[in-house]
Amino acid sequence: MTSGSPGRRQRELASLYATVKSLTALGELDEVLQSIVHHAHDLIGTDFTYLSLVGADGRLSARASDGTISAEFLAATIPATVGLGGKVLASKSPHWVRDYATSTLIQHDPDFDRLVVTEELGALLGVPLVIRGEAVGALFAADRSERSFQAEEIALLNAFADHAAVALDNARLYEESRTALRELRVAYRKTERAQAIHEALTGVVLGGGTPADVAQHLADQLGGSVTLLDRTGESDLAAAVEEARRSGRCSVSVDAGGTTRSVAAIQAGDSYLGALVWRRAADGHDDVPDDTDLRTLERATHILGLLILKERAVAEAGERLSGELLTELLVGGPGAGPAQRARARARTIDVDALDLVLVADSPAASPADLARHLHDIARDRAGLAGEHLGRATMILPGAGDDRTVAEVHTGLRRSLGGPVLVVGERAGDHDWARAFAMAGRCSAVLRALGHTDLGTTTREYALYAMVFDPERAGELDRFLAGSIGTLLEYDERRGTDLVGTLSAYYVHRANVAATARALHLHVNTLLKRLDRAGTVLGFDWRHENDLELQLGLRLHQLRAVTS
Repeated sequence: MTSGSPGRRQRELASLYATVKSLTALGELDEVLQSIVHHAHDLIGTDFTYLSLVGADGRLSARASDGTISAEFLAATIPATVGLGGKVLASKSPHWVRDYATSTLIQHDPDFDRLVVTEELGALLGVPLVIRGEAVGALFAADRSERSFQAEEIALLNAFADHAAVALDNARLYEESRTALRELRVAYRKTERAQAIHEALTGVVLGGGTPADVAQHLADQLGGSVTLLDRTGESDLAAAVEEARRSGRCSVSVDAGGTTRSVAAIQAGDSYLGALVWRRAADGHDDVPDDTDLRTLERATHILGLLILKERAVAEAGERLSGELLTELLVGGPGAGPAQRARARARTIDVDALDLVLVADSPAASPADLARHLHDIARDRAGLAGEHLGRATMILPGAGDDRTVAEVHTGLRRSLGGPVLVVGERAGDHDWARAFAMAGRCSAVLRALGHTDLGTTTREYALYAMVFDPERAGELDRFLAGSIGTLLEYDERRGTDLVGTLSAYYVHRANVAATARALHLHVNTLLKRLDRAGTVLGFDWRHENDLELQLGLRLHQLRAVTS
């Protein structure tokens, strides 16, 4: 090698110039590195030249090569801590060996040594690629024979390595800037899309759309399906809804079928109004929802919160007016006055058609909650609903009383998810007050009889009409006076409770021990009371026909619950 000849020096300068020029091209990294390796190989004149970089796994792998070299050798990787490469990286300085296979100056890797034998690798020179003080790879020149490397060769390869490091650094910075630009463009497009969706949702609301319309528009824009949950929600989403309420952000989960569910709570201050659920089926791609889409879902809850509050305010105003008109009809005389008729007509209600009064009661809901459910039914049936004297009440057009009551019961039970008792009474001559009293008192009797989930009319329980019909109170008084009157007078005069004792005795099927336990009495004390009752009644009630006595006691109990 005549490194000092003018021709060679000119070639070196030309190659270095071409290499430096390639750095300004900002092309693909692999193309730049390949150009550098090509010029280095051309000048060094070894059998083959290659450049390796340290990967994320901590191993060296070839990124560019020139000369006669097998594909198997180039595809191999080697730990960055062993071999000649490991020594170059650790010291950040050039190193070479005359014969790689026999060298004792390096730590050998068995797998790589087998490739060295196959490739017939002999002499190897390596120089580091250093970027900001960190060795990120190495440039190698190799011969298939033993030899030493001269200082000029080392310096020349080192110069190419320095250029390669600069190229690598420039390419990485360039790629980072291009990636940042792409991400910025994507983010901008997403922001524009989110803004467009938000404006469209606002347009839906301003155009008189409903919460369901908003949910459908979201589904059209985001894909998948969007469901609007009310305050009761869905049992399998309870945990997700609670997390969304607590965090104020979307809660994302995947169900057993692989469907991604994103849940956003709808809140107004401390009030929980419901939730939006966005479902997307797995499609083999990245199923994690995009952050921008999740923020869009969250922004939609703000719009829905305002819309729901508006609808609720309108509904509450309507309910208040409906309840006020219902109360006026119930407390006034039979029939409606001109002002009431005018207010009813404004609500598209025909007062003359309102001839069925219904009273609802449920252990699962307060009268106010029941009244809200009745308002929904009354609105669809051109009726009135509200809370009157502590009872959820409704007045409807009564075409087929039994069928109407059954339908109302079914609808209420579905809405409440629990038992409900509904009793209806026809308002003859528009005497809604009397019909309300009849239905309410009959409802109390039915509860006393153990009924909690039933839809019926008072006509079905005419057997107990003396108890719940105020107009038959005189008949009930006469029957009670003839059956248990002497006992009632004795208890009132003496401060005893023979009526209660006999009632408990019949409830426990004439079982003395069970009755004594229920009344917290000694058996002997109970027997004395029963004997005294017989004395007061004037006949042996335990051995004679006592049906009238039992009926009297039962009707007396039922009258107490309707008072």
